[in-house]
Amino acid sequence: MKTLIITEKEEIEQIIAKCTVCFVGLADTDLTPYVIPMNFGYKEGTVYLHSAQEGRSIDILSRNPQICITFSTDHALVFQHPQVACSYRMRSKSVIGWGTVLFEDDFDKKKEALDIIMHQYTQKEFSYSDPAVKNVKIWKVALDTLTCKVFGEPHKK
Repeated sequence: MKTLIITEKEEIEQIIAKCTVCFVGLADTDLTPYVIPMNFGYKEGTVYLHSAQEGRSIDILSRNPQICITFSTDHALVFQHPQVACSYRMRSKSVIGWGTVLFEDDFDKKKEALDIIMHQYTQKEFSYSDPAVKNVKIWKVALDTLTCKVFGEPHKK
């Protein structure tokens, strides 16, 4: 089995589009890691996330807004030899991105971000109550760096 490195933006964005959850890695100033699964939206190199106004992640981000986001899809157990445990591998595609969280406070931009998030999952149109928009915390992350790999590809014979 081999690992392929993907650099084409279109292929990377196709992998992100297939994902239903991303994993967001935060690091507190004492270097304590904190990773949370989150719903997300993606548009033009930017990831949009939402959360409550307060909580552990918001506390950490107030001290260190740098984050890492991982997307992973198309998981399947594959092997080269059925009797050799070390030949087994999880086939998958993953994208890892790094960036800085900026919180969006503008009411209309928060609604746009919620639409981007919802379009990750459905093409339905939504309306949002004013209290819902005011009470949600929108995270906007322009991805500075992206890596993409496909794991568990067979070697060509």
